[in-house]
Amino acid sequence: MPSELFTSPLFLAAILFGVMGVVLLFAGLVAFVRLRLLSFLFRTLFGLLLLALGGVAGTIAIGIQGYRALQREDVAARITVKPAGPQRFNATIRFPDGRAATYVLAGDEIYVDARILKWHPYANWIGLHTAYELDRVAGRYHDIDEERSAPRTVHALASDKPVDLYGLRRRYTFLAPLIDAEYGSATFVPVTQPAEFELRVSTTGLLIRESVPLQKP
Repeated sequence: MPSELFTSPLFLAAILFGVMGVVLLFAGLVAFVRLRLLSFLFRTLFGLLLLALGGVAGTIAIGIQGYRALQREDVAARITVKPAGPQRFNATIRFPDGRAATYVLAGDEIYVDARILKWHPYANWIGLHTAYELDRVAGRYHDIDEERSAPRTVHALASDKPVDLYGLRRRYTFLAPLIDAEYGSATFVPVTQPAEFELRVSTTGLLIRESVPLQKP
């Protein structure tokens, strides 16, 4: 992930804006010492503006780490499930980047949700496109009473990041002109026998399709 961050156009733009802003602030300080007040004012204001732009670009670059650009329909993960007892099953999730993790879940169904970030069209000009990040996996019960009282199993799928852009968008409405919409999507499917599923994500949200039925041992 760090290598992706360092090669991100937004991160490089943040560095460029930051360097230019510092240079202008230093030039403004020199102008102030020389009592060139108009030059001091212009350079200082423009330098602060560049620093602010650099901060915004850097925040976005860091915030979108862990998100994957959404094409028309992507395979977000492959999931193998195997029942391990009454209302218990193991779920192995394999991600496109090669990572894999196994979770023990309770319930009748496997449930997965994701965060979706959709940008305004003009944000596409700087390389920001609709992106998604898987958020959590859980077991789900058919019966609502069991859902309320039976053991719950929930595991995080999202990676930790210094800047939670999704959370910032939900908290601060001033980001609305930049992010056209932010929303979540979820899907679930019954687990009755060993099976392998494809977890797919599209512009309409998540869906699960059985890919390879597994033979019972």
